[in-house]
Amino acid sequence: MPSEVIHNRLAMLRAERGISRRELAEALGVHYQTVGYLERGEYSPSLHLALRIADYFEVAVEVVFSTEPFPRLGSSADTA
Repeated sequence: MPSEVIHNRLAMLRAERGISRRELAEALGVHYQTVGYLERGEYSPSLHLALRIADYFEVAVEVVFSTEPFPRLGSSADTA
């Protein structure tokens, strides 16, 4: 059975914009620990929460979440 892990770029997006876990949690109306669980892949967001997160960062949901691991920064896939 395939893994149902949802990969995400939450930590990277937060760091790029200087947003703390607590600030993001307050903006989304969730507990700050929920953001940590999401970032570590210990919790998969509901579709509603995933869409709200993407909207908060003003990006497509696919920029934040994926069923496949994201390429590491600086890999050859990022230079194309």
